Amino acid sequence: MEAALVEMVASEPRERLLVFVGEMVRPLAHVRQRENALLYVRGLVEQGGRKSLQPTLFRLGESSACYESVQQFLADSPWDPELLVRACAERVVPEIGVLAWVVDDTGIAKDGVYSPGVKRQWSGTLGKVDNCQVTVSVHAVGARGTLPLGWRLYLPEEWCADELRRARAKIPATVAFETKPALARGLVERAANWQTPLAPILADQAYGDDTDLRTRLDELELEYVLAVGVQTSVYPPGTTFAVPERNATTGRPRTVARADRNPESVRALAERLPARAWKTLPCRTTPAGEDVEGRFAFVRVVAAHPVRRDYRPPREEWLIIEWPRDVGAPTDYWLSNLPANTPRERLARLARLRWTVELDYRQLKGELGLDHYEGRSYLGFHHHCALVTCAHAFLTLERLDPKAQRPD
Repeated sequence: MEAALVEMVASEPRERLLVFVGEMVRPLAHVRQRENALLYVRGLVEQGGRKSLQPTLFRLGESSACYESVQQFLADSPWDPELLVRACAERVVPEIGVLAWVVDDTGIAKDGVYSPGVKRQWSGTLGKVDNCQVTVSVHAVGARGTLPLGWRLYLPEEWCADELRRARAKIPATVAFETKPALARGLVERAANWQTPLAPILADQAYGDDTDLRTRLDELELEYVLAVGVQTSVYPPGTTFAVPERNATTGRPRTVARADRNPESVRALAERLPARAWKTLPCRTTPAGEDVEGRFAFVRVVAAHPVRRDYRPPREEWLIIEWPRDVGAPTDYWLSNLPANTPRERLARLARLRWTVELDYRQLKGELGLDHYEGRSYLGFHHHCALVTCAHAFLTLERLDPKAQRPD
């Protein structure tokens, strides 16, 4: 089958799909795994209706024996889903004109109690507390398209501590509880080592408020523009830091630099900025090509928490504030480690670019069945996400240029 795929001259969408998936699944170790991956992605792309396994294979006209094979491949076969996601990323991300990497999470409504990670928890997707799974993901966002770069299912602490539920869901012993920002950090670190263009990391307040995430991204020399809450404390411009002299002649020398003033909340800083600090700039371009403007201020600050907790030299970064003229208080705040000479318009556009991931989730769920996996396997969930990513990657290339996938 694989030799036939390589030799095929793609002239129709289905043939182009076969060629593309055949290329992406090469890292999988066994022929049967590659065959099942191709069949599954075909079902995701070609067939309408619900994308769960049994109805999809039925619409494709496959036998019950085929169902058993694909089910085992999906739920139990020990192939690494990262291999497939990485292959798709290295093939497609360079084509989309990457502007940023967006970190986010999405809720998947679930009944019952045995699907891995399911519980009554808050889901921004559902807009309420409900029975659901939550998966963290990272997406490359470009001028010409998007692509997921990784997926990790969030496992609440009670799931990680319940050996019976872990066994039923086939959760590996190596998987321990991690917060959503920690899961995001791991996904970004892995993708940063691939042969794909790097870009600033964007995320909402749930991630930006995590000091460990911001510190780790900076240590990896990865740029970010992360939303933070109004309670975030910063040292304002003009603050100086110095290591105090030792009070006694004995004991260890002091090493922690202290500020010459107390930190203040980002809201307090925003409210005392002079009128000249506020600029009206384009921050978003609509699908029709029209620029949307916002009123922003940009201030160089030092975030308070890393100074106090990590015992590291103060790290200056951008505080970006948006305050529309017709509201009584600033609406949004971001911290960014982009260079001091970064154009203000670029900072504003990056701050407002994160919303594009919602369009990604809409396609991944509405067209490709991201939320249709009905199995109860932890590995199966991640296999499904990787195969959905492969289908998404193919459709992204189709939208860019169908001819681009044809072999020479």
